Parts: sequence; structure tokens; C-alpha cells
Amino acid sequence: MGLKSSADAGRLAVELAFADHRLRTLEHDPPGLYREVADAGADIEERGWLAFLIAYLCPLEGEDPFAEIARVRTSWASGEIPVLDEVRCGPRSAHDPARGTKTLVAYRAWAARAGSQAAAYTGDPGWAPERRFALAFERLALPGLHRDARFDLLVTLGRLGVFDLRAGTLALGGVNDVTVGAKRAFGIGDPLLLERRAGDLAHACELPLEALDLGLHNWQRGERSTLGVAAEPQSEPDEALAAVSSALGL
Repeated sequence: MGLKSSADAGRLAVELAFADHRLRTLEHDPPGLYREVADAGADIEERGWLAFLIAYLCPLEGEDPFAEIARVRTSWASGEIPVLDEVRCGPRSAHDPARGTKTLVAYRAWAARAGSQAAAYTGDPGWAPERRFALAFERLALPGLHRDARFDLLVTLGRLGVFDLRAGTLALGGVNDVTVGAKRAFGIGDPLLLERRAGDLAHACELPLEALDLGLHNWQRGERSTLGVAAEPQSEPDEALAAVSSALGL
């Protein structure tokens, strides 16, 4: 590790534990609009579209993180693009007011080329979840849809049981807080070595690799983005924090 102090390591441990808490919450007790995405009885195209809107706009920090997404959302069946004038976005939003709704139009076109969102995300039914994740991540490189939004979208769809998706890498690269944080934490810059070290750290911490995405992002920024999942009232999950702290030598 390239961590320069025990304080840095301690903060990273706390953020990784919170990121793991968020993933488990999505899987077992999803809050707000995530609950609609997780509803197996709902139309899968509507679930996919709502997940996209959540990842693209990003939940706000505060008491009602989904308020703005709920205000502007449209249904997939209607074909209508949300009106995003003066929409307030969360900290990892990909929305740029100067670009308007071009990214949303591009997303609908991406799904249309495959025949549906379900077909676009699923691909070959025989693919492993990691391959499906990697190919969807690559193909979702739409204008304005940055790495963080794409990664969280696919993590969310997988954790909420919409599609069988699981990250096999962190898809590091480019200018974003996750990649910068990984370089800083591991003390190296080579993408392949970064991915290897990330996998080793996740294994040592007994965490899913996906937890390193939000954990490294929050650690690098020095402030927490909760992405719609509240922190536990008093402390981070003791078991996860203990495992991460041990792996980091704390």
C-alpha cells in the first residue's frame, strides 16, 4: 500500500466499511426509489430506466435524497425524456446542464439498437456475470455518461437483482476520484497493477470488489457521498470495519 499515515489508512477503512454497508443495504433493504428498481414484479424496462436515472442524476445528500429524481422521472413506456431544467443533482451525477438531455437520448438509442434494455444488458445468456458487466460498461460509454455513473449503474442493477451483473475489475482509468484514489492508496500508476492490487485488497478485507469504488471515491474526496443510503446511526458496521482495519494493519 502507498498510504503515508495511519490516519489515511483509518479513513480508508471507514469509507470501505461504509461502501460495503451500502451494497448490503441495496441487496437486503433498498431505500427510496431503489426499492422500485428492486421490485421483481414490476416491468423490467421500467426498472432499468429508473436505475439509469438514479445513477445519472445521483441521489442528493440530505433527508430526501430521491426528491429531484422523483420530480423529473418519466416512464420508459411513455418514451418521454425528463425535463432537466434546474434539476438538482447529487455528488456523483453525470448530468451537465450545458449538454441538456443528449445523454438520456443516447441511452434510449443504445437500448433501441439492442431491441430493449434487457437485451442490451443481458447479451448472451451464457456469459458470466463479470463478462456481462465488463461488456455493458464498455458499451455504455455514451456521450456524457462518465465512468462513475456507468459503474454505479451496473452495480445497482446487479445488487437489486435486475440483471446478473458483477464487477470483475474497477474499470480504472481516466480522470476520476476512484482512479486517482487508487493510485494514491497503492502508490502505483500502472492500470493493470492497480486492478490487481484492488482485487488483493478486496480479498484481504473480505469485501466485494465493488465496495472499493465508492470507498476510494469518498476517501479521495475527503467527504462522503452516501448515494441514497444513510449511514448507520452511530458507527460503521463493526464486522466489516474490523476486517478492513486488520487488512490495512491498523
